[in-house]
Amino acid sequence: MKTSHRFDKYLGTLWRVRDFRMLWLSLTITHFGGQITFLALPLTAAILLNASPVEMGILMAVEVLPYTLFGLFTGVLVDRSRKLPLIIMADVGRGLALLMIPIASWFNVLSMPILYIVGFLVGIGGIIGWAAYQVFMAERVGRDQLVEANSRIALSDSAAQLVGPGLAGMIIHALTAPIAILLDAISFFISAIMLRSITPASTDAPKLQGKSFSWPSIWDDAKEGLAMIWRTPILRSIAFSLMMWNVLKHAYMAILILFATRELQLSAGKIGVLFMIAGLGFLLASATCQRLNRRYGIGPIMLIGLSMSGVSWLLVAAVSAERFTMLHFGFALFFFDFGAMLFFINYLTLRQAVTPDHLRGRVTSTLIFISVSLSPLGSLAGGIMGEFFGLRATIAIAGVGGVLLGVALLRFSPLQQMMHLPETAHLPPPTAEPGGPTELAA
Repeated sequence: MKTSHRFDKYLGTLWRVRDFRMLWLSLTITHFGGQITFLALPLTAAILLNASPVEMGILMAVEVLPYTLFGLFTGVLVDRSRKLPLIIMADVGRGLALLMIPIASWFNVLSMPILYIVGFLVGIGGIIGWAAYQVFMAERVGRDQLVEANSRIALSDSAAQLVGPGLAGMIIHALTAPIAILLDAISFFISAIMLRSITPASTDAPKLQGKSFSWPSIWDDAKEGLAMIWRTPILRSIAFSLMMWNVLKHAYMAILILFATRELQLSAGKIGVLFMIAGLGFLLASATCQRLNRRYGIGPIMLIGLSMSGVSWLLVAAVSAERFTMLHFGFALFFFDFGAMLFFINYLTLRQAVTPDHLRGRVTSTLIFISVSLSPLGSLAGGIMGEFFGLRATIAIAGVGGVLLGVALLRFSPLQQMMHLPETAHLPPPTAEPGGPTELAA
């Protein structure tokens, strides 16, 4: 018992709950696998297929395109379904999609169109699986333990960010990128098997029952999620701030690997080490987030975290292929990951806390939809600008945009006044039969 309490000091109390441990462990496994594909997919394009900046932009765009096309209605699917089967199906689907790359490589038919298809299919699985996962986790742990749960998830992500890229770099160097992607596919299958052992609970029941899958019914439900965001100033501000931030981020991410491999002449192994350094930023943020929130307020910490992005991108643009390249580049990536994680730990907690149970799926997916709706354009713009203006100049442009966005948010966002987690918004649950359309406030 004393040993258990000693662990509680570092891990909280949720680690004692078996279902949460299985959920946490399965996500940790897919996070580690995801780190492999995060590097292996663009490295496959950049090194094996000699992709141009425009092709890299297209690859990044198709990976996030499902969020733009289907994000608004994914929440309806989540709220009308049992979440755990959706998560399992998404894991299996992503695993099967990723298998296409090693198979195509084995038969020597690997091409950019195949990467585009895989990226798109993995994106579909991602939007369904991640939305269902977040709602499922929030329902299982309850509002009082959301910060602890999200901190534990952030800790897993931090560990994956810390160790995963180095492992990915070594695997890619030793076995080639397609074989590394095979390991990520296997991680999704392992996760699906683990999730099947989670015990069903009453909270898993669909929040919307007895409704048809007709287009008017689906659209009415989707508009409830939009209305919730529109009527909640904090959520509305976050949605549109993230939308602008993601445009800049995806322009930067579209060409980052090209910049590292071609302008800085870094190998896959060195890139893996750099992203391990970045993982230290995730680790530090997950370990200090709650303490910083208590001292400075949840809203100011979110804004400061997001504002650090633009500065980090400017630091990346200033990296040169000289003696201290690894140190300079690694610090810039660390700075970005630390700030981004401070924002997103609190963002996930805030979103889950203020949203009524019956709207969680729709609000989750609608916020994802709004925040990434223009991201494909950002990826394409990054690729095109990288082609015509150069990789370094494009990263610098994203950095300037990020700094200006951060200054505007620190000045005008309602988050600057939010010191504590607000209460759940009080909206009546829907009836079994759909009523009239929900109108957005003007």
